[in-house]
Order: sequence, then structure tokens, then C-alpha cells
Amino acid sequence: MGNMSGLVYNELLKMVKKKRVLSVLLIIAVLIPLFTYGQYRTIQNTIDQMETSDWRSILQQQIIDNQNRLSSSRMPPEWKEHLKLHIQQQQYYLDHDINPATPGAPTFVRKFIGEAVSLFLPLLVVVIASDIVSSERGAGTIKLLLTRPVRRWQVLLSKYVALLLLVSFTVTATAILGTLISGVIFGYAGWEMPVFTGFKENNGELITQQVHLVPQWQYILMAYGLAWFSSLTVATLSFMVSVLMRSTAASMGTMLAAVISGSLLTQIAPSWTALKYLAFTNLRLTDYLSGRPAMIEGMSLPFSLSILTLWSLAGLIIAFTVFAKRDVLA
Repeated sequence: MGNMSGLVYNELLKMVKKKRVLSVLLIIAVLIPLFTYGQYRTIQNTIDQMETSDWRSILQQQIIDNQNRLSSSRMPPEWKEHLKLHIQQQQYYLDHDINPATPGAPTFVRKFIGEAVSLFLPLLVVVIASDIVSSERGAGTIKLLLTRPVRRWQVLLSKYVALLLLVSFTVTATAILGTLISGVIFGYAGWEMPVFTGFKENNGELITQQVHLVPQWQYILMAYGLAWFSSLTVATLSFMVSVLMRSTAASMGTMLAAVISGSLLTQIAPSWTALKYLAFTNLRLTDYLSGRPAMIEGMSLPFSLSILTLWSLAGLIIAFTVFAKRDVLA
């Protein structure tokens, strides 16, 4: 155990020295203020157009606007069903006199993670994970590492554990920086604000029998927990690709293409039900928490968790098998 902890510590030091972690933190620190300002301008423009700051009037107008969008003949049927359910959710909040977007840092980080889970966070994880093995093979340092009196699987396991720790750090840093930065504009109130969860969909109709209120801080913890699980899957598959490929550029390019393609395919081909078996079309786990309907038929939280788990296990098996048998000293 002591030997393994030393290996993990050594891997963490190497990853920090490569400054990838610092680069990720800088990306978060630069982009979150931009997202915060964009959200602020959207709110202000809405208030100016509506000539009121009353959230009920604004939400009523949003419902009307969305209903008008349903009349568009250019909107795909899948998107219309999605929009109908969204309108029903908005009406549910209005009927129960609960503002779904009370200004504040907690509301910002809640909405932010719902959008960041499928693309922003996975891309950050790819930056950290995609060269964890391939860079050492390219530089030749893997030869020195494997001359130590430890088994190959221990070497690779230490890299994987270090990667999981850094992914956890990245998700946590995103939540903390998002709260601190957005709070400068929106304030830090709203942690106890009630949020609905438990929405279900059945044949295009919103099912509300299991809907219940939770404090926003609890909702945020659950949302970031689900985002963390998605990020671990991306990290594990990046880890596998890094073992399979000698080039860091090829490893990173492969994973970036896979993440972006998964996000795009869900949007442009929701009727292609076979997509639900791909890892990168199941990353939006927070949608199940908010009640946002899945674009692809047959998807649910247990299904997506199972798919991500199976892909992660397959990635680990391939990575450890290849690393143990391949002549990495060549």
C-alpha cells in the first residue's frame, strides 16, 4: 500500500509539473466570468424588453413564446415533443408559485452544470487525461519507470488513481470558482431556494406524481455528483486511448472528436435510437435530475449509468491488457 501511495504521489507531481492542471484552472477562471456576464446580459435584456422584473410575468411570456415556436413547420417532431414537455414544466413552476431562476450564485452553478456536463467538463477532462501514458512513451520516460521493482499493472493503476483524483479536483474547482465568480454579480443567496425534481415523461406527457421539492444546495450536490460520474467515464476512455496510442496529439484529437461527435449526434439524429448505446450520448446525467426529457427514446438514468459503467469497465480492461502485453520499451 505504501509503495502504491508513493507511485500515485509521483504521478500527481508529474501531472502538476506538466501544467495541464494549471491550464485547466485558467480556462475555468477565464470562461466562467464570460458565462456569468452572458447570463447577466440575458436577464437584463429580458427585463428591458418586458419592462418588468416580475418573474411571473417573464415566465408567462416565455411560455407564450415557446407555444408560438411549436407552430413552426421547420421544427423536427422530436424537438417539438421536447419543447412541449419544457412548457409543461414551466407551467408547473408557475402554478406552484416557485421561481425556477431566482438570481444568485447557486442558481448560476445549478444551470451551468446542466449545460457543462456534456461538453465543457468532458473537454477539460480530455486535456488532463489524454496524454497520461502516451506522453511518457513519446518522451521515453516510461522505460525508466518500468525499471523500478513494481509490476506493470501497479504502474498503470497509479496513473489511473492519480487521474481520478485530478478529475475530482477539476469538478470541485468548477463548482467553487463558479460560485465565487458568479456571486460577485448575482450575490450568494438562494441556497435554500426550493427546486423541483422527479419529473417524468410518458408518451409526450409530463408525469408529476413523483415530483418533490429539494433545497437548491442539495440539488447542486446531486447534479455535480452526476457530472463527476460522467467525467470519470470520459477520463477512463481517455486513459484507454492514451495507452493505445503513442502520440499525445493523436490521443487528444481522437477523444476531442469523440466527445464533440457524441454531443452533436444527439442533437441532429435523435431518431437514431442505436446512439443510446454510445458512451458520449449518455453524458447528460443531470437531465434526469431536472426532468429534461431524453432526446433519444429508451434512455433513463439507470440505463445511462449502466452504459457509462460498461464503457468504463471495457476501457479499463483494454488499457491494462494492452499495457501489460505490449512492448512499451521499444
